[in-house]
Amino acid sequence: MQLRQELNVRNAEYARSRGLPHVGSYGEKRVVVYEPCDKNHGNFLDASYRAILRNSAWSRRLEKVHTSVAHHLPKAEHRWRELDSCMSSDALLMNVFCHPRTLNIDAVCSVLGVERGESPIFGFRPRVPLTNGLGDRTEVDMKLGSLLVESKLTESDFQSKSAGIVGSYRDFHDVFERRMLPRLQDKYASYQLIRNVLAAHALGLSFCVILDSRPPDLIEAWYAIMRCVRDSELRIPVPSADMARAE
Repeated sequence: MQLRQELNVRNAEYARSRGLPHVGSYGEKRVVVYEPCDKNHGNFLDASYRAILRNSAWSRRLEKVHTSVAHHLPKAEHRWRELDSCMSSDALLMNVFCHPRTLNIDAVCSVLGVERGESPIFGFRPRVPLTNGLGDRTEVDMKLGSLLVESKLTESDFQSKSAGIVGSYRDFHDVFERRMLPRLQDKYASYQLIRNVLAAHALGLSFCVILDSRPPDLIEAWYAIMRCVRDSELRIPVPSADMARAE
């Protein structure tokens, strides 16, 4: 993917020019991974990183272990973490929304439809209702006031899930035109979008996707899901190529 290659090249140049400790992953798809430091981090703006360290809920997100350590990263005395990777969409999301100035900019808050000065919650668990009376345990990337956010950077899709699991959500048949939803054999495509729309419906919130405009497949996947939403109040026009929102 062109975006992935560009991010890797730019991060390698950035790390070298500023003397930031980093390594490159093994394998064909190389990734720059920054070594964690106490006062700064190559993957974050200094102001964002300081804010993250001051907030215990945010700083806990930094400890997520990188899932590719065993096969793609060199051994080290410290633990490699997911947010050390230059390809981490979670790291980019936190870099932007943990910065002290971001949510005090009126234009940003207006586009997102949130109040000025909101404090983001990362890895929010909406407990989307299931037909058995329980709630699922999956996470939404961020909750910002009345808005749920799914972020994508270099990911190629929104995952797929078996029809049985998707059908186990309590409001699935009420919210979606089931027969119109895109499927891959016995699985529903874009499961993350389906789940997050259901979360927004159950909690009375808005939902948006934030992504780079260059991967057209992700934008098309968003449209494919949103045209299947029954309730017109849960579906509104997309305001830009880089952001889609349902409320």
